[in-house]
Amino acid sequence: MTYPVNMEVKPDVQAFFDAATNTISYIVKDPSSNSCAIVDSVMDIDYAAGRITFDHADELIRQIEARGLKLEWIIETHVHADHLSAAPYIQDKLGGKIGVGEKITVVQDVFGKVFNEDTAFQRDGSQFDALFKDGDTYMIGHMQAFAMYTPGHTPACMVHVMGNATFVGDTLFMPDGGSARCDFPGGSAEELYESIMKVLALPDDMRLFMCHDYGPNGRDIQWETTVAEEKAHNIHVGGDKTKDDFVKFRTERDAQLAMPKLIIPSLQVNMRAGEVPTDKDGNPMLKVPVNGL
Repeated sequence: MTYPVNMEVKPDVQAFFDAATNTISYIVKDPSSNSCAIVDSVMDIDYAAGRITFDHADELIRQIEARGLKLEWIIETHVHADHLSAAPYIQDKLGGKIGVGEKITVVQDVFGKVFNEDTAFQRDGSQFDALFKDGDTYMIGHMQAFAMYTPGHTPACMVHVMGNATFVGDTLFMPDGGSARCDFPGGSAEELYESIMKVLALPDDMRLFMCHDYGPNGRDIQWETTVAEEKAHNIHVGGDKTKDDFVKFRTERDAQLAMPKLIIPSLQVNMRAGEVPTDKDGNPMLKVPVNGL
């Protein structure tokens, strides 16, 4: 597929790091208007106490209001397993459409069974305002953005390209961080390698923005690099590493990883576009499947 890359458009990108989940959220502003998008917002949770708060989302909202911006899109790169989305909370305050990849329906079907959801839980992606297919375009003010289908970490992962800025979700980490795991249901190391190659086929000077960073070897947290840097130095796919090298490493590495601490609440909330599920009386309630993951 040929994607409508336009390196002449240079959006303003403001990053917000959430230390509790090592997630980076972004406000992305169209350079020729006051329109913007949010990518991968975070809702705060004290899982042990069963308490949800919105400090991280409130900071995004404050910044948008202080800058006089108009929020048009709230983008989810995928159904995150390590943090909860604040998309509906932000939408209620600022408007905008919530968008995710069309394969969300696959994730909803798989985890609808894991969490023993009843028929009231819709598995058609209708909780979201837009379901993106590979190559779909959308507008942020005057700036055209597009979505690239990049499965592997999950079957619903999408990379979003906005001018000369690309938001990779969990498809890639910083060069010294490598790549994300592929052992969740529907994940595939083979598919992730091919997805990474699609991203690295973008122009060398394309800016790449990470969804997570963990400060490998004690370095400061970072979230921006380029296609050229990833091609040359990514420890999992850069240089002369082959697909076979990657699949072998990723498969062996994933077998050693523990489940993310917030996977149980994250999946239940995020497959609902950020809405917390409720019990039969309408009270917010999360389930814990035993031996289900």
